Amino acid sequence: MPEMPEVAALAAALDEQLRGRSIAAGHLVSFSALKTFKIPLDALAGLEVDGVGRHGKFIDIDAQGVHLIFHLARGGWVTWHDVAPKVPARPGRSGLALRIVLDDDSGFSLTEAGTQKHLAVYVVDDPQEVPGIAALGPDPMDPSFTLDDFRRVLKDAGKAQLKGVLRDQKRLAGIGNAYSDEILHAARLSPFKPTDGLDDDAVADLFERLREVLGHAIASAADVPIDKLKDAKRSGMRVHGRAGEECDVCGSTILEVSFADSSLQYCPGCQTGGKPLADRRMSKLLK
Repeated sequence: MPEMPEVAALAAALDEQLRGRSIAAGHLVSFSALKTFKIPLDALAGLEVDGVGRHGKFIDIDAQGVHLIFHLARGGWVTWHDVAPKVPARPGRSGLALRIVLDDDSGFSLTEAGTQKHLAVYVVDDPQEVPGIAALGPDPMDPSFTLDDFRRVLKDAGKAQLKGVLRDQKRLAGIGNAYSDEILHAARLSPFKPTDGLDDDAVADLFERLREVLGHAIASAADVPIDKLKDAKRSGMRVHGRAGEECDVCGSTILEVSFADSSLQYCPGCQTGGKPLADRRMSKLLK
């Protein structure tokens, strides 16, 4: 799933390509992807793009006050076309959901891999009309977001586990499964540690590690071509997706905890005092 650093890079790349150009047409292939109906997709035709921005993991294309917003979910991605395909956009194995064509015949496609279709597209007058955007918590990389703000977020979370708090878009916008693993590894904290179990120094360190990990990832992704972003994200991970490998900090073997539809990775040497966490899926199988 693309998270804040990749979404920021995608938004910047699309802004460079789209700003000042006019939308010629939008071809919706996956009708279930379009979540709004008040403004038809056809309303974008002929509008000039003023800019492309980001709200958490949502990308927002502003075309003269009409916003084409999309969330890539777990399996979605953007493909840029210097020349958009002439073949009519149709459902198929490609997972094509939407194609946008510009007035110079360039454009981009939104595709979604896998059987679970959660990619979402919205056409609205105001980004706040998108429920997911309206419910977003603060952006932890916003310069105005302070340590005191972070303390309040954690305080409001009570006894909730750190991993869940970092991933909760209503508490903090933009962090997902991968970067929450990376942040907690950098802070040397267990993903299951209760939020209210952190003292003031630990909260301050977690805040610093959060900004450090995300800041580095955003900077690293900034100049990466769209088609290389996924590989760049994977190569930059120190624990996420590296179960069974050696931690490059302490040398311990990176372990995994599996859930019904996701998993997390952590280093027992760095994060849990050498103790492995219970694998929820395996525990159920062994009962």
